[in-house]
Amino acid sequence: MANYLAALTDALRRTLTPPPNFTVSEWADEKRKLSPESSAEPGQWKTDRAPYQRGMMDAVNDTSVETVVIMSSAQVGKTELLNNVVGFYVDHEPCPILLLQPTLEMAQTWSKDRLAPMLRDTPALKGRIKDAKSRNSGNTMLHKTFEGGHITMAGANSPASLASRPIRIVLADEVDRYPVSAGTEGDPVSLARKRTNTFWNKKIILTSTPTIKGASRIDTEFQLSDKRFFNVPCPHCDQLQKLTWANVIFDKENIKDTYYACVNGCVIDEAEKIGMLLKGEWIAEGEFNGRAGFHISELYSPWRKWREVVKDFLEMKDNPETLKTWTNTALGEVWEEKGDEVDHEKLLNRVESYDSDSLPDDILLITAGVDVQKDRLEALSYGWGEEFEQWVIEHKIFWGDTAARDVWRELDEWLLKPYQCGQHQLKIACTLVDSGFNTDHVYNFCKPRQGRRVFAIKGSSNYYAPVASKPVQAGRQRVQLYSIGTDTAKDTILLSWLNNDDYGQGYIHFPHTCDEEYFKQLTAEFRKSEFTKGVKRFKWVSKRERNEICDLHVYNYGAYAVLEPDIGAISQRRQPKEQPVIEQASTIRRPKPVRKRRNWATDI
Repeated sequence: MANYLAALTDALRRTLTPPPNFTVSEWADEKRKLSPESSAEPGQWKTDRAPYQRGMMDAVNDTSVETVVIMSSAQVGKTELLNNVVGFYVDHEPCPILLLQPTLEMAQTWSKDRLAPMLRDTPALKGRIKDAKSRNSGNTMLHKTFEGGHITMAGANSPASLASRPIRIVLADEVDRYPVSAGTEGDPVSLARKRTNTFWNKKIILTSTPTIKGASRIDTEFQLSDKRFFNVPCPHCDQLQKLTWANVIFDKENIKDTYYACVNGCVIDEAEKIGMLLKGEWIAEGEFNGRAGFHISELYSPWRKWREVVKDFLEMKDNPETLKTWTNTALGEVWEEKGDEVDHEKLLNRVESYDSDSLPDDILLITAGVDVQKDRLEALSYGWGEEFEQWVIEHKIFWGDTAARDVWRELDEWLLKPYQCGQHQLKIACTLVDSGFNTDHVYNFCKPRQGRRVFAIKGSSNYYAPVASKPVQAGRQRVQLYSIGTDTAKDTILLSWLNNDDYGQGYIHFPHTCDEEYFKQLTAEFRKSEFTKGVKRFKWVSKRERNEICDLHVYNYGAYAVLEPDIGAISQRRQPKEQPVIEQASTIRRPKPVRKRRNWATDI
C-alpha cells in the first residue's frame, strides 16, 4: 500500500509540475537534427551557425508577443526556423498547429520534404506522429495528430482547409504570395487569425520575402510591429550598426575584393562576418504593441558571401524586373516605384531630330508590336540598345477592315522592311500581335510566320504575371500564344523608364514624328491603389479613351522578353575585328553558291 501511494504521489508530482522554461532555440540546439535531403549541413542544429535566428525563434516564447513578423530575404534559414517552431510545440507544448502555405501543392511539398524528414531524423520527434500509411493512424498528408495536439497543413488558396478546427499556433509562410481571397471567404491571413480566437496564449507567425511597396502583406505587418533590425559590432571600432547595401563596396571588374565599409570608415572583410554575427543583437526602432517584427537580408547570411550578392546584383541590375526580384529576395526590401502617373507634356519636350530613315548605330535589336482594331491595324517598331536604352522608330497605321486580307498584307510587307542603323542594317527580330479582337484572323496571320518570330499574344489579368510567359498552343490553327503581363510591363515602362531623364540605362528616345496625340495615348493610364478584402492592390486605369500607343509599348517590351537577347554579346559581335594580313595567296577558292532561302511570308 505504501509503495502504491508513493507511486501515485510521484505521478501527481510529475503531472502538476510546470514544464521548464525552455525556448525554441534551446530546444533546437539540444534536440533538432537536420536531414540530409533538406539541408546542406545535416546533423545537429546549431543556432550559432546563424545567430540572428535566436531572437526570431525565442520571440515565440515571449508571453508579451502575440504576433511574430519576419520580413526577410532568401538564404537566411527562414524555413528551418519554422520547422524548429513546429518541432518545439510537437515535443514540448503539444497543441493545435496550422501551417499555411500559398497553395495546397506547396503545403503537400512541405509535408513530404520538410516535416517527414524532421520527424524521422530528430529522436525527440520520432514516433510522436504515426505514419499516414499505418493502420488506424488517423493521419493524412495534410493533417497529422499527436498526443495533445495536431498539425494541419493548408493552402491559402483553399477556403475548405482554413475552416473548422480551432488553432493555437498559426505559421503563415510566404504571405506575399497568398491570393487576395481564399475563394469567396476573404483574406486567408484574417481567416487563419480567427481560428486562434479561443486561445489566450495564441501565436501567429508571419513570414515572407516582400514584393511591391503598398501591396506587400509582410511589409504592412512589419510596419505595424516594433521593427527590429539585427545590429552587429564593427570588429575594429565596436560600433553597432545595421548591415546595408549602400555600405557594400565593390569593383565590378574584380568583385573578389568586395568588402563592407563600417559607418566609421573601417574596412570589414568577409572573414570577420561570423564574429560580428555572434556578438549581434536585435534593436527595435518602433513602439512595441504585441507585435515583434524582424527584418534580415542576405548580407547577414553565413551561406552567402558579400561578393556573391554583388555578382547577382551585377547580373540583374539592367533589367527592371530582375532588379525588382533581387531587391526583394537579396535585400528583403520592398520595391518602390518612382511614381503613379506621367505627364505627357514633359515627354513632348523630349523629342529628338532622328526618324526611321536616320537611326543611330547604338540600336542593336528591333522589335514590333501590333494592335488590332475593327477598322485598322496599329503597329510600332522599336529599337533596343545596351542596358535597356530604347528608341521609338516608327508608328504606322494600316486602315481597312481587319476581317479582310488587304490590311494584313500591307502589315506583312511593313514587317519585312529593313532599317538602317548607322552602318548596320537590321530587320524586325520579333513581332507580337494582340489577339483580343478578330482572334481567328490574328491566328491565321501569325501561324505561317512563326518562323519569323511573329507571335499572337493575349494579356494576363494577374498583376504579378511575368512580362512574357511560356507559350501555349491555341485555336484550331494550334498557334503559339504568349501571355503578356501587361500590368507588370506598365509598371516598368510608365513608372520607371518614362521617369528616367538621363540618357543611357532605361532611357526611351522619341523621334520628331511623335506628336502630342502620341504622348497622350502613351500616358493614357495611371496606377490606382484599392483595398480588396482588406489587402491593398494596384490596377491600371485608363484616363483617356484611346491608349493604343501605351499598348504598343507594352507589346514591344513583351517581344524583347520573348527573345531574351544577350545584348552584350550582340554588341561585342558588332565591334570591328582586326583583319589578318595575308602575305601570299597560294590558292584562290571559288565561293560556294548561296542557296536561296524560302520566303516564310506566305499569303494569308
